[in-house]
Amino acid sequence: MNFRFSRNVAVFPPYLHFANVHNRRRLFSWYVKHFRTTSQARASLSGGGGSSSNSQDNAFLVPGATVATLLMLGVLHARRLYDDKKVEEALEKGIEFEFRPDVKATFLRILPLRSISRAWGFLMSVDIPVWLRPHVYRAWARAFHSNLEEAALPLEEYASLRDFFVRTLKEGCRPINPNPYSLVSPVDGTILRFGKLNGAGAMIDQVKGFSYSVSSLLGASPLLSMLAEKNSEDDSSTIEQESTQREQSKKSWWRVSLASPKVRETISECPMKGLYYCVIYLKPGDYHRIHSPVDWNVLVRRHFSGRLFPVNERATRTIRNLYVENERVVLEGLWQQGFMAIVAVGATNIGSIELFIEPELRTNRPRKKLILSEPPEEHLYEPKGVGVMLKKGDEVAAFNMGSTVVLVFQAPTSKSPKNNDASEFEFSIRRGDKIRVGEALGVWHA
Repeated sequence: MNFRFSRNVAVFPPYLHFANVHNRRRLFSWYVKHFRTTSQARASLSGGGGSSSNSQDNAFLVPGATVATLLMLGVLHARRLYDDKKVEEALEKGIEFEFRPDVKATFLRILPLRSISRAWGFLMSVDIPVWLRPHVYRAWARAFHSNLEEAALPLEEYASLRDFFVRTLKEGCRPINPNPYSLVSPVDGTILRFGKLNGAGAMIDQVKGFSYSVSSLLGASPLLSMLAEKNSEDDSSTIEQESTQREQSKKSWWRVSLASPKVRETISECPMKGLYYCVIYLKPGDYHRIHSPVDWNVLVRRHFSGRLFPVNERATRTIRNLYVENERVVLEGLWQQGFMAIVAVGATNIGSIELFIEPELRTNRPRKKLILSEPPEEHLYEPKGVGVMLKKGDEVAAFNMGSTVVLVFQAPTSKSPKNNDASEFEFSIRRGDKIRVGEALGVWHA
């Protein structure tokens, strides 16, 4: 049986006949007419036409980028609440998480996290309508426990989330510890790890069950190499001195009695500088600027264009060499006690690290090569052998969101573990402590 249909009767609506050129034109004309009608309706509701009506319309429309940003804030807040609750429960029970890779850590390695971070940076830079800014920033403050009363400017003056993240604080909000024999915190954050290092090739604990070397974190450091050589020379000279004193003591009792003051001048009583480290994590709600922990001269800047893994608590116990693989900026130099290095570690959505002493530095740039093990880009700040001089408390850099800062530095130390020398550097912090810029990480005595 054959069925016949009249050409004048449409079985389907005209806008579904995409195969017909005539219907395509009618579809396009319908969309153009609908768009014009909608635009005219919006213009009439805004109270006029022309450029003034368009500006008023734009002022009351939330951009799509802002909507996406708000959704991202909600996801981040929910995730933070879950992670914080899990960590708090573990701390109450006295449980320390051990290193254990999982499927998520493997999955993160195949994601284009650098591109995602650049897209997030674009969203952060989108201007938010003036009337909406206080609501967005207050919502962020409630979610991540930010203190908006410390902001140097009214909330309406921060055009975008990026401007809000790197905001400055009111004068006096972060007093710097005046003790000249103190090393202060360069950031607001949470103390993750700290301790003493046994030489330049020592290991820093990332989490229980896994660690990474200082040299891999800082890169090929001439200053650190000189430090290691100096320590080895001091050890060899000390051994020679002790053997000479033993030979002299065997020759004559009188010589021993006369030389006894020199013999008592043991290795533990001579001045020496040890190597220490401290790891501080910045949450998204923390103050995001980095300050100088001491008076020092910055001689070298080293930029590693690595990955951009997250650096939260879960990432530290599931991703190997997290701080070594991530993009980071290393500042090295000297202070009154010797070597000093500040490492600003980037993370997902925080690839942008701004360096105030070198504004032209750009991080999280598109890769020109697919090789992940690219050599670091190095820059010397020593036109006269002095470098860039920074005072304690000076602004050094800024993150666009939370991340991690690692300090590696020399400080006075006792040569004998049994000798409690009053001049030895001592940390005044504990793991898990909340610390702010200017508060003492540790002190020593002259």
